[in-house]
Amino acid sequence: MRPNFHNSIWPIRLALLSAALFLVIARAEAGPPTLHGEQDQFVVIEPAKAAPLSPILDGTGRRLDLTAFRGRVVLLNLWATWCGPCVREMPSLDRLQAAFGGVGLSVVALSIDRGGATTVRPFFARLGLKNLDIYLDPNAVSISLFAAPGLPASYILDRDGRLRGRLGGAAAWDSPQARALLRHYLDGE
Repeated sequence: MRPNFHNSIWPIRLALLSAALFLVIARAEAGPPTLHGEQDQFVVIEPAKAAPLSPILDGTGRRLDLTAFRGRVVLLNLWATWCGPCVREMPSLDRLQAAFGGVGLSVVALSIDRGGATTVRPFFARLGLKNLDIYLDPNAVSISLFAAPGLPASYILDRDGRLRGRLGGAAAWDSPQARALLRHYLDGE
């Protein structure tokens, strides 16, 4: 008697389909992709909570806060021109803004330099940063509001302005790992 090949393949197909479904569910429950910076790993904030409304000045001196970015995913980066790791990280933030700014991401590189725009503008020019807008916190209020462990410190906010995660220290924000992490939040995690 000849075996029925067609009937014997169904258990294999069912097992493969079950394994694939298990992997999809496991990945969804595992949370966002990982990102390792120079000194720390991205930490998910659970449950998500409203971001502090840190006062911000834009490059023209206009006052705003993080509610101005509602509807967009925000990568908030606290930095200063005198911070070596911040200086190394800034070009990757500029490239990230160029790549993802049109798809719902705002990179808010918030300088805590006391000199404000007069310090930050020449710094941006020297590094050739063309895609980032200038945002200022010359009184460094954001450091305490976000309980930043040092500089740089980065935070991801979802479209509703809730803190979803943080990373202390510099990172390659235009790396495939960082892009995957941000895509996770852009795709509506």
